[in-house]
Amino acid sequence: MAPRSILTGLLGMVALVMGVGLLLVSTQEASSQSQAPAKPAAAATAQAGTPIEAVLTSAPEVPPPITRRDPAKVVVHLEVREVNLPISDGVEYTFWTFGGQVPGKFIRVRQGDTVEFHLQNHPDSKMPHNIDLHAVTGPGGGAASSFTAPGHESQFTFKALNPGLYIYHCATAPVGMHIANGMYGLILVEPPQGLSKVDREFYVMQGDFYTVGSYREKGMQPFDMQKAIDERATYVLFNGSEGALVGDKALKAKVGDRIRMFVGNGGPNLVSSFHVIGEIFDRVYYEGGSRYQENVQTTLIPAGGSAIVEFKAEVPGTYIIVDHSIFRTFNKGALGMLKVDGPENKLVYSGKEVDVDYISEKAGPQSTAIASAASAAEKGTLDIKTQIAAGESLFKGTCSVCHQPHGNGLPNVFPPLAKSDFLMANKQRSIEVVLKGLTGPVTVNGKQFNSVMPPMSQLRDDEIANILTYVRNTWGNQGEQVSAAEVTATRSKIKLPPGAAH
Repeated sequence: MAPRSILTGLLGMVALVMGVGLLLVSTQEASSQSQAPAKPAAAATAQAGTPIEAVLTSAPEVPPPITRRDPAKVVVHLEVREVNLPISDGVEYTFWTFGGQVPGKFIRVRQGDTVEFHLQNHPDSKMPHNIDLHAVTGPGGGAASSFTAPGHESQFTFKALNPGLYIYHCATAPVGMHIANGMYGLILVEPPQGLSKVDREFYVMQGDFYTVGSYREKGMQPFDMQKAIDERATYVLFNGSEGALVGDKALKAKVGDRIRMFVGNGGPNLVSSFHVIGEIFDRVYYEGGSRYQENVQTTLIPAGGSAIVEFKAEVPGTYIIVDHSIFRTFNKGALGMLKVDGPENKLVYSGKEVDVDYISEKAGPQSTAIASAASAAEKGTLDIKTQIAAGESLFKGTCSVCHQPHGNGLPNVFPPLAKSDFLMANKQRSIEVVLKGLTGPVTVNGKQFNSVMPPMSQLRDDEIANILTYVRNTWGNQGEQVSAAEVTATRSKIKLPPGAAH
């Protein structure tokens, strides 16, 4: 081949190689751009930056919304503590907790965050514990990596892949017992764009509890495994106690506020029929997911599930938060309050402020009178003044709807208790009437009444004694004390009617 031909061939091969090379580079760049996440440089910077310590809050408080635009490494420190706390007035219970109270601390992260989780078990704990976060994609939701003995700490890391509101709970055997003792809480994984702006956010969580003693039986109450297995809850509560969301501890808002509640149900057994009396939920993100339903009255929240409810406070007043499986509210403790202050709007609502049917004995600030009476009875120092104070509180929730707060009854319908000759004539009969109820004609102060008083035998003997001591020594009545022992003796001798509580 001539030298010129050889040179021409070599130049052509070089040009071909360069062309192929440029084509490959161009193709790789295009492929890289099509597959890269939005803002890869910013995301890499955020992940590589200084880790963020998560802000954790106790119910009903919620950590502030996340305003950063990019994922980050978030560090969570959560300590397990086994603590004795009131579950009701005069009733103590040993709770197992994430952070010292029930429910556990609220955790708030962003979708795409890498979460470094540290679980500590306090040295005073008697049991090992772990944590299963429903927001975790991985075996056991973290439980397999977090088994922690008392005085020790465990650590694992997970990626928050899915937005939503998720339960976390202990998953150490026996799992049901750990959950029943209060080991649950909520973790919110916000979507990248965040949640819509509201004026107030609250953390509310329901749980069912199983004690050896009956509802409101005083003193220290241990866990009852058989009741838990049979799903016979002694208490159904918001935020771990009867007093958690009432009186001075009620949730507070103002007229015009947009309100968001993060609501969870720790179970371990019961499904919640969550309802706020006097409000309609504008939006419900059912099951804690991304979609919502509008104009909802009551929403079901399964055990181990959650929901986000949003609404606007239109008029002032006290709104009662309940599980609308309604006996749980009035006979097991599932009652909370949202108190809204601000100007009235008669076009929306013109009713009265307090409805004693719903608020019952919790209408005012939480009283210590019942607990004081229980403590005094245990020490043998219960006097009539202490009994009357406790009885007044209990009367509001059991008797005042019919007999009225001042004991005057309703003319021609319900007989008066004030200056009542029927009541005061026979103390023993008054105890029997409360236990057995009263049906048919009865003459009080010369007037005949024909109505029905249902048996109130679901009340404890000390509660009946306190109510009767209050009634028999108020509104012009002058009578002796009624003791719990007298009520107990009467209960043992009489036959309760069919359908009465035992």
